[in-house]
Amino acid sequence: MLEVAVIEDPAAAEVSLDPVRARLLAALSEPASATMLATRLGLPRQKVNYHLHTLERHGLIELVEERRKGNVTERLLQATAASYVISPLALATVQPDPARAPDGLSARWLLAVAARLVREVGELIGGAAQARKHLSTLTIDGRIRFASAAHRAAFAEELTAAIGTLIGKYHDESAPGGRDHRVIVAVHPSVTPQTPQITEVTEAGGPHPAGPEPKEQ
Repeated sequence: MLEVAVIEDPAAAEVSLDPVRARLLAALSEPASATMLATRLGLPRQKVNYHLHTLERHGLIELVEERRKGNVTERLLQATAASYVISPLALATVQPDPARAPDGLSARWLLAVAARLVREVGELIGGAAQARKHLSTLTIDGRIRFASAAHRAAFAEELTAAIGTLIGKYHDESAPGGRDHRVIVAVHPSVTPQTPQITEVTEAGGPHPAGPEPKEQ
């Protein structure tokens, strides 16, 4: 089983987004039969079988063992990966194009670059698996708390200069047998889970956050 699989086929992407099939994929982190899954998830066995056939047809699960029980053959299935990521290739005609509006300070351009990253690394993983070769990559994931916007701007300036210096030092356009690599550096605010805030509408029609009723004086 792969740790992460990238879904590029539009039909497979559509299949994986079905809520019942998503539950089955999660349950199939370990091998199980339709009967076992039906009991575990509280679903009719016929319905489970239908969805399993669909998932298997699109390569999201695979047969790992067949066991004979009397006159019945029990098929044990397992998900092909622990997690799945849908590639922008699944929406090829509307996938974001980083070349369309490059802007280092745009969050939307960051999304376009990230989408390209998923697409390209997904293709590389597939190619490396077929060739049975190791894919060399580097990922740095860190957290920084800026004291002020000025500090954030200074950090961005120094980081850009440092990366530019390293690229200038090691890039060799004419190196025989050299291989191009893509370098992506991104800085964005971190997301922390928050309690959803209910919004009410005042008599004047304007929204305001819901809260305790004001006390009468």
